[in-house]
Amino acid sequence: MSNKRRPKKGSHGYSPRVRAKRQFPRLDAWPEISEGPKVQGFAGYKAGMTHAFIVDFRSQSTTAGQEIKVPVTVLEVPPMKVAAVRIYENTRYGLRTAGEVWSSGVDDTLSRLLPIPKEVKAEAAWEKLQDVDIEDIRVLAYTQPKLVKGVPKKKPELMELRIGGGSMDSRLEYAKGLLGKEISITDFTKDGAMIDVAAITKGKGFQGAIKRWGLKLLHHKNSKHRRMIGTLAPKRPGYVRPTVPQAGQVGYHQRTEMNKRIIKIGQTGEEVNPKGGFLHYGQVVNPYVLIHGSVPGPTKRLVRLRDPVRKTAPLKEAPNIVYVSTESKQGA
Repeated sequence: MSNKRRPKKGSHGYSPRVRAKRQFPRLDAWPEISEGPKVQGFAGYKAGMTHAFIVDFRSQSTTAGQEIKVPVTVLEVPPMKVAAVRIYENTRYGLRTAGEVWSSGVDDTLSRLLPIPKEVKAEAAWEKLQDVDIEDIRVLAYTQPKLVKGVPKKKPELMELRIGGGSMDSRLEYAKGLLGKEISITDFTKDGAMIDVAAITKGKGFQGAIKRWGLKLLHHKNSKHRRMIGTLAPKRPGYVRPTVPQAGQVGYHQRTEMNKRIIKIGQTGEEVNPKGGFLHYGQVVNPYVLIHGSVPGPTKRLVRLRDPVRKTAPLKEAPNIVYVSTESKQGA
């Protein structure tokens, strides 16, 4: 007698699997931190991967204190510019934007993204926000892809970055000091810190149910097809349920990876540039970040970084890097 119940293969952890609405991710959650005030996020462009030899910093590892080889992802992180300060107040419906103050020194490249006001009256905007019961403070920062050789674009990406740590008054003063200025990766994090990484994965287009859900191939005696599901639905209910694995979009989804370790923050790309440059990217000429392991998305994709929402024990000292490979990736 056949088994009446057989669980369907494939994870429903990310459903529905639809295309992302835009090419860089959106962050909805920001953790509370004790140190600060400081910027709680940043963004960079994925250059590629290489490997490095480091002294194993994991105390519970069987190779703790020994030299090990680890894969690392290289992100090019040119400075970002702060275009505006946004103030949030708490209402019965949650956080609501109370107002924002824009800088008068915004780059002309930002006009490719949205219309920029010709006259900015910052003092009047700050006066309107004096009586607001401030619940949260964030800055609107934009990238500078014109500084990156490997990314053939001029249109910047605009995003919110939360100001966290310290009292609300100190956060407000800190945000006022950032308005119209550049922020660097060192304003956000340091060597050995843990971060969350979010990006849009590599798109693979329209694919069948076997590739999309990891189903088992049908028996070779099945009529006509093997790469299909056994049945679409029972007779009742008279509709196809959303849990039925079917063909559709694969890839180009927003994914967030928690607790990625920063191995190193460097200032010159000469330290990590392989011979001949990174494949499909070229040379890194701006500050860079080495992240332990892989990062979602293809080369040139914008990657957003954030303070970790899941707390872990911090490192007492930065990882000890023995060697970073700069061998050619052309034949890899």
